[in-house]
Amino acid sequence: MHQKLCRWGILGTAGIARKNWRAIHLTGNAQVTAVASRDQGSAQRFIDECSSQVPQVATPEALGSYEALLARDDIDAVYIPLPTGLRHTWVIRAAEAGKHVIGEKPAALNAELVADMLAVCEQHNVQYMDGVMFMHSQRLPLVRTLLDAAEPVGELRRMSSQFTFAGDETFRKSNIRVHSELEPYGCLGDLGWYCIRFFLWAMRGQMPIEVRARTHTQLQATDSPDQVPGEMSGELLFANGVSASFYNSFITENQQWVHASGSRGYLRIDDFVLPYHGPELAVLSAQDVFAIENCSFHMQNYLRRHAVAEVDAGHVTAQEVRMFRHFSDLVLSGRRESAWPTWTLQTQRVLDACFQSSRQDGAAVRLDDKRSN
Repeated sequence: MHQKLCRWGILGTAGIARKNWRAIHLTGNAQVTAVASRDQGSAQRFIDECSSQVPQVATPEALGSYEALLARDDIDAVYIPLPTGLRHTWVIRAAEAGKHVIGEKPAALNAELVADMLAVCEQHNVQYMDGVMFMHSQRLPLVRTLLDAAEPVGELRRMSSQFTFAGDETFRKSNIRVHSELEPYGCLGDLGWYCIRFFLWAMRGQMPIEVRARTHTQLQATDSPDQVPGEMSGELLFANGVSASFYNSFITENQQWVHASGSRGYLRIDDFVLPYHGPELAVLSAQDVFAIENCSFHMQNYLRRHAVAEVDAGHVTAQEVRMFRHFSDLVLSGRRESAWPTWTLQTQRVLDACFQSSRQDGAAVRLDDKRSN
């Protein structure tokens, strides 16, 4: 007897969809059934190229419109990697067609649109989740244990994060991430979403009461009507006194770390979004000691490595595979988890506030200190 599979459709042929094509195949409970593009030939090329490396259970069908994919009755869920400027429309259309949705981030152009599309998902009883893969890693429960224990961190006081990469000249002239109509948040949306999400997760969903942010460099694609943030920093303040800062950039080379400091020590993750290649995901903790003995002064480092067995990508244990496997389980079981759309709306609200502050020369933007409904 064959196991029932969650049947996926992919709306769009963005590069990240290739990684998730492989992830769906590796879940063991899902398959890609169809891929849609505005041009059927583009969808077919995507299928042919992905299949040459990772064949699906059955060869998916190439479709020349998103509407055609959503009209099919052999699609249970859709993955939507379309640009942010288009995402709200197609999440709603997918929900109205009864399809469960994993959407890329940012979820939409603002929190009001996110709330609107989540309400439609609720109305049509479909699950929504954004594609933040690290939320599904086995490393995250380990980090939670370390944060909550009396040692090594103690009382959490400060978090910092940096997620950056240096786009080349072609990227700066033609990539959709520097096009104001498609991705108006620029590096904040593409990279800052992850930093903000980690902060919110570490704070168990507690919202900051105030944010400040500044854009340091702006970029503009050749055909973009306006500039977008190409380099940005921000600061979040929580009601209990915890603070957090982030830095994102399209012009600073690869870094993706997060640092959590407390009354007893600190944690560091050097690859919190895209794990380093290998069979383990690690967290570093330390409780440095400043030792003084008469005229002898030394700062002593007591560093400890904590790890889980999990391959970085393209493996049955990888975080993206775990994300699609869990989502497919929800679809096949008929269950829904309200935490996922809540995380999305909270993250979008903080992102909006940071963007607003950056447009006001770093002025403080207040948020209410409660969970989003």
